[in-house]
Amino acid sequence: MTSLDPADNGGRKLRAVVGSQISRDEEMFGAAFDRQVVRRFMGYVRPFRGAIILAIGAVLTFTATQLAIPLVIRWAIDDALLSDVGGQAMLAIIVGVFAAVVVINYAANWLQDWLVGWTGERVIFELRRAMFAHLQNVALTFMDRTEVGRMMSRLQGDVNSLQEFLDNSITAIGDLVLLVGIVVIMLTMNFELGLLTLAIVPTLFLVRIVWLPRARRAFRHARETNSVVSGAMAEGIRAVRTVQAMRREAVNYDLFDTKAHDNLKAHLRAAKFGQTMVPIVDSLTGVALAIVIVLGGTLVLESKLEIGVIVAFVFYVQRFFDPIRSLTMQYSVMQRAMVSGQRIFEVLDVPLAISDKPDAVAPQNVEGSVEFRHVTFGYDRNRPVLHDVSFHVQPGETVALVGPTGSGKTCITALLHRFYEVWEGSILIDGVDVRDYAKEALSRHVSMVLQDPFLFTGTIFENIRYNKDSASRADVESAAQTVGAHDFIMRLPDGYDTMLVELGRNLSLGQRQLLSFARALVADTRILILDEATANIDSYTERQIQKALARLLEGRTGIVIAHRLATIRGANRIIVLQDGRIVETGPHDTLIEQNGLYANLYALNYASFDDMPAALARRAADNRSAT
Repeated sequence: MTSLDPADNGGRKLRAVVGSQISRDEEMFGAAFDRQVVRRFMGYVRPFRGAIILAIGAVLTFTATQLAIPLVIRWAIDDALLSDVGGQAMLAIIVGVFAAVVVINYAANWLQDWLVGWTGERVIFELRRAMFAHLQNVALTFMDRTEVGRMMSRLQGDVNSLQEFLDNSITAIGDLVLLVGIVVIMLTMNFELGLLTLAIVPTLFLVRIVWLPRARRAFRHARETNSVVSGAMAEGIRAVRTVQAMRREAVNYDLFDTKAHDNLKAHLRAAKFGQTMVPIVDSLTGVALAIVIVLGGTLVLESKLEIGVIVAFVFYVQRFFDPIRSLTMQYSVMQRAMVSGQRIFEVLDVPLAISDKPDAVAPQNVEGSVEFRHVTFGYDRNRPVLHDVSFHVQPGETVALVGPTGSGKTCITALLHRFYEVWEGSILIDGVDVRDYAKEALSRHVSMVLQDPFLFTGTIFENIRYNKDSASRADVESAAQTVGAHDFIMRLPDGYDTMLVELGRNLSLGQRQLLSFARALVADTRILILDEATANIDSYTERQIQKALARLLEGRTGIVIAHRLATIRGANRIIVLQDGRIVETGPHDTLIEQNGLYANLYALNYASFDDMPAALARRAADNRSAT
């Protein structure tokens, strides 16, 4: 088990891993504090500016009533309670005014809270829609290097932080106005006493100057470690089968525990900075009250100050530090929102590396010819996967791609669907470069069946017609019958209306694959790509599938990847890849006679001794005995 002792090498290595993950996160999403976050966020608020203006009006009204209450109390003391003439009548008027102020205070506060809450929910709704729409279209090169858990931290936690910021921002405006109003009123009532009371404010500003940069770093680090923990948790959940199979529970727990402890320490440090200002503000409030009572009381005794004024001063001093305390506590919210907003907008700024040209073509039909012309490509700029690959597939022809792992087979199919852009060369469908097609047209004419079928939460019926909403119930059932899925579907409690859980985990892997075949059949595209589509199907089901595929590929251009070479013997042509280059091409029998790489692969792994020519059987026996 890996040690977590700080002095231990294992502990240092684990912390280095955590640090490198944060560094990668910083590199991907940026590290600088972006002062444009609020401006961009206001772009989402602007459509609701009417409600925001009304909410600001409500908060200013609420603030005005707060400022008025101590003045009404001063009025009551000096002009009613301590007055010798007409005191009772004046007191009745003041009580009425006070009641009116309280009612307005309540109504304005309620209206402000309702408007801000409604606007906040609408803005966050629009922001989530924008993020989801953008992430559906970003290049797969970005998604390939981004952990799902860390992305979810941005989509959920960071969006919630922005919502919290919006809910508090209007209140912050009211607090600032209240602060300025109190200063003006105190200086107006008694300039000398007001000035002495405010003499402690520079001390507060000095403390904040020291506190702010440290607090900012602490808040950002807390958010970064949140992403690391979310990524580790998501990875652990997805890999739970592998973890249990290899008995890695204890090691994985230690790895996660280190990241969780770093997250805990980061949040404790952020909480410490978040709470530091509160006791300081409370202490300064006590000092200010002492100044008012001692100096103000002396002035009252000397008949230089009215009692109502000193009472009002006490109220204002208490209220003066309330907005400061509130703004101090809200700073934690605002700082988290700044960090979260930066991370969210950096996700929205991830370029759509693959986008349609202004004049992109979108033909209703294609013949289905596919041509690769001198294509070079790799996922990493310094490590090309394909090297000058060229081949041509005629409309209606079925071509199989064969080769060792890492030879570039799946890369070819991904480029055809334009998940990535080629570095050099071009890929053409019906003589037109795929970069000149609209992406929507490519998805309409090219479909894929993958080794690991992805089924969405919903009914079986909805999953089968996922790529073609116009498909009828009869179309779906016909496709399921063709691929041999209809019988097991009808044995389910609700048939085609059976709800699938996430990834379709309430079905077997083979059943999920059959549904993906049915989905491809309903899509009815001219070009069909099968990437290890029969890898997870048992031999009995595979025989049924082969018949279904023959009908599915009829009249369509098919590109098939299969490691089980016995399944692609009927292909019109087989292209053999090695290290990203085409080394052989031809039909099955011709390649066997050539006795090259394909023949070796076929003999070594995929054919039974009963089917083989004698020479291949001997080679297979020799290879298997050697291994």
